[in-house]
Amino acid sequence: MGGHPDEVRAPDDWLTEVERERAARFRFDADRACFVAAHLLVRLCAAAALDARPHELTLRQYCDLHGFGHGRPSIEEAPDLGVSFSHTRGYVCAAAGPGKVGVDAERVRPGPLDADLADRVLTPRERALVTGNDELIRHWTRKESLIKRGELTLDKLHTGGDDLTGRHLLEWSAGPDIRVAVVTDTPARRVPIPG
Repeated sequence: MGGHPDEVRAPDDWLTEVERERAARFRFDADRACFVAAHLLVRLCAAAALDARPHELTLRQYCDLHGFGHGRPSIEEAPDLGVSFSHTRGYVCAAAGPGKVGVDAERVRPGPLDADLADRVLTPRERALVTGNDELIRHWTRKESLIKRGELTLDKLHTGGDDLTGRHLLEWSAGPDIRVAVVTDTPARRVPIPG
């Protein structure tokens, strides 16, 4: 699922205390709105996958370095369901399904290829093929999805993530400058945000 933050019509009281505390720390209202919308959207997406009620689902995140509210997300009531979400200013997306799931949304920078970024994140094979920022961001979102699945790390972007064998890739564009990639264990399809 993906769309503009105002398309996610769900009450903020679905959020946990940790999520509310993190949302309150955002300096800009637009960034806070995207954070909240993404956290609500992942519940809607998980509920659709589970045929459950979204307000009864609890999103949990924990990482050893940053503690609660960070790290790979999971649904407390369905720990075997893979979930992931992403947000960039003005756009949010989420994915849910069996196995590992990763989703990322990024804006395409205008102008010529960002060669510095391309050199840092693309493998030599990818770098030889990529000539513009749109292609660069398409590769970036795929790799970020793999990071969210736990299969790649930021320091290894330039040496891996270019082989999706055994995984399923779903991509779309949201307007002229946002690219989205979803990497799953099973075939995925895009569904509308519940109205």
